[in-house]
Amino acid sequence: MKIAIQGGQSSFHHLAAQSYFGEKPMELVECATFRQLCTTLEKGNADMGVMAIENSLAGSILPNYGLLAEYSLQILEEVYLHIDQNLMALPGQSVYDISQVYSHPMALLQCSRFLEDHPEMVSMETWDTADSAREIRENKLMGVAAIAGRKAAEKYGLELIAPNIHNSEENYTRFLIVTSGTREIPHHSDKASVNFRLKHRAGSLADALDLLRRNAFNLTKIQSFPIPNCLDEYSFHVDLEWNGNNNDTDLFYETMDQLKRISLEVQVLGVYKKGARNHDHSSLTPA
Repeated sequence: MKIAIQGGQSSFHHLAAQSYFGEKPMELVECATFRQLCTTLEKGNADMGVMAIENSLAGSILPNYGLLAEYSLQILEEVYLHIDQNLMALPGQSVYDISQVYSHPMALLQCSRFLEDHPEMVSMETWDTADSAREIRENKLMGVAAIAGRKAAEKYGLELIAPNIHNSEENYTRFLIVTSGTREIPHHSDKASVNFRLKHRAGSLADALDLLRRNAFNLTKIQSFPIPNCLDEYSFHVDLEWNGNNNDTDLFYETMDQLKRISLEVQVLGVYKKGARNHDHSSLTPA
């Protein structure tokens, strides 16, 4: 299988792919941006993709919700990965030798308290956590550190000079396993992601939410997005959960039919099983 990820070898996207696909053989297709990941899937240059969607400390990656709808990607499943962020540099240095820190913007946000405590370190945004470590190794950059996972330090021979610098131990990223094709809905699905656009009138959102309440769906996510070229109009992304039996899945589709009657557009992005939080990814090995 060809699996598209945002980032490179030993990145958290790579670890999430290993967590989901396990021992199945896969070929990574490394993408610099999430839009490139979506285009790769659209062109058929990868079978599936791994896309981060939100982090428990840094929040949602808002542009990715728009990409899901724009490219009509189907969510196959979700993967939660515990994220350990570490400051790493070439051997023989300490925290006091570092003047620049490279990492992905979301990783920098997850470590904001540490960076605030070290104002002498200038943060530099990069396209990937692990690739920041690679750049330091390949260019022999002294006085420069990367914020990335332990697997990146192992792969590129860097030392952890400040481990576990994320703001909270409860640091999880939710990744979506996505594809551009259609597939069969798994048995005992218990979660769905939906994008819908409502009529621009008072009470339209309340009507939609009341429909979900009446049918006993647990709303775990709601996010609004302005619609380009349509002033004061919004689309909404929601994540819904239910008990996980086939009758409830049937009820979900019945509810979507009802939602279509009061909406301008309804797009079901995926019906899948809830992911479990995985704290230990020490057994995952970088390629």
